[in-house]
Amino acid sequence: YQSDMSQAGSLAPTHVNQSVAVYSLPDEAWARRVSGVFSNDLATTHPERAHAVLTERPDGNFLVSVRAPLANKQGAADLCRQFPTGGGRAAAAGINDLPGEMLDAFIAAFSETYAG
Repeated sequence: YQSDMSQAGSLAPTHVNQSVAVYSLPDEAWARRVSGVFSNDLATTHPERAHAVLTERPDGNFLVSVRAPLANKQGAADLCRQFPTGGGRAAAAGINDLPGEMLDAFIAAFSETYAG
């Protein structure tokens, strides 16, 4: 567990500003094991920011974990329901199988949903 979390913690966000951060995890076993815990840790560390953790799947699609800012636990489910296989709760939601060609649209919608 510590090794897995250490690998996740060494990653830099692929997109970041004051309102959002997006992290991409590789298609590896350690990444699948920690994606939810890593998302929660990010939310706790940066409570004013929304977080999306994308875990690559073997087919080029993504497993997506979204955490709304702890300071305003809203919008995650509504965002994820805009995409096939998406759902969840207002504060924490996800997409089970985001098609790779929809990644840019997801990042744009995520950024717009949580624009400061």
